[in-house]
Amino acid sequence: MYNDTLKELERIINIKYTNISGIIVQKNSINLYEKYFNGYTADNAVHIYSVTKSIFSALIGIAVDKGFIKSVDQKVLDFFPDYSILDGEKTIQTVTIKNLLTMTAPYKYESEPYEEFFASANWMKTALDLLGGEKNAGTFMYSPIIGAHILAGVLVNATGQSVLDFAMKNLFLPMQINVSRNIELRSKEEHIAVMNNKNTTGWAVDPQGINTASWGLFLTPRDMMKVGQLYLNNGIWNGKQLISSRWIEESTTQKSWWNELSYGYLWWIIDSTEGTFAALGQGGNVIYVNRTKKIVVCIASLLTQNEPDMIDFIKNQIEPLV
Repeated sequence: MYNDTLKELERIINIKYTNISGIIVQKNSINLYEKYFNGYTADNAVHIYSVTKSIFSALIGIAVDKGFIKSVDQKVLDFFPDYSILDGEKTIQTVTIKNLLTMTAPYKYESEPYEEFFASANWMKTALDLLGGEKNAGTFMYSPIIGAHILAGVLVNATGQSVLDFAMKNLFLPMQINVSRNIELRSKEEHIAVMNNKNTTGWAVDPQGINTASWGLFLTPRDMMKVGQLYLNNGIWNGKQLISSRWIEESTTQKSWWNELSYGYLWWIIDSTEGTFAALGQGGNVIYVNRTKKIVVCIASLLTQNEPDMIDFIKNQIEPLV
């Protein structure tokens, strides 16, 4: 990128995308642009919100690759043998891991009762209690928090390891991604304080110590870029296959849809003809991959009321420059 181009890009950021804390643009694995805003540096991690889901999808893929999970078609309740089903419950028994990955699991609500979920003493039990209902599995219903948290329980019970331990051994340490600790959130006030502290690092856990799969992971933009490059390289990092190419392909191919939006395994499919897909998190946190153009764009953002459309920004302002 030339200096005049960079100045124009930063002018647009300072006018329309003022909540960005960091942005990295790579093409052919070469850094074309890296810049930090709002007092953040390359060393500051941010809460990536629902981008956590896409990274958790990678962990499920690794568990499948290693045989801890036989198939995404396994029933969810196979991994919770001690869970007691309510009398008359049938739908919950049909829900598969794939339903949770593709947001096609049914729930006993129209709008996710996240306050009830967070206020409960056992988030996993509450999530399972809300799974099922009168609707059949197979119809897209986006679950911001509950569905992926059940997947965290699946991973823990399938591997016999904590989410963070499994992630460190199989993904984070090989890629030199530093997620140093579990984050306990004992009150709403503590939750808000942690999320707004630019020095926070780690991964949130529920009251039972299970890492959250829908949100709660803190990464730097450089960490996010590594994940994007891993997916662009079909699961290979420094010559080692960390995730099977088959899982990468399955994850980033349309499996479900909602209106004009396509969804894979906890990844959004932006344009199947160009091979573009993205991990999207609240506030405008993004890992964006364009297979055809060999481009990866990572944006770390701070929570804001007027959330900007970062995909529009990437497609119309960044991609034409590279």
